Amino acid sequence: MTATLHFSPAANRPELSEREVEVLVAWLASDSKREVTERLFLADSTVSTYIQRVRSKYEAVGRPARTKVRLLLRAVEDGYVRLEDL
Repeated sequence: MTATLHFSPAANRPELSEREVEVLVAWLASDSKREVTERLFLADSTVSTYIQRVRSKYEAVGRPARTKVRLLLRAVEDGYVRLEDL
């Protein structure tokens, strides 16, 4: 049996900025926000703000992502993140 990915219709895909995607990918690939702050030269609060913005955008289109795993799933579904990026 072959697994297929189902991408969300454009109406349900939040519009993320390049920087939001950059921070999201770095955060999903790391074990902590501290790793992201060191890699991207950002403050802890800035990383938290970016992740919260991404979560808010998913909430706004009716696809909440309250956990890191759920956010990863949404980002992969929408083509913002590839598993190879992690």
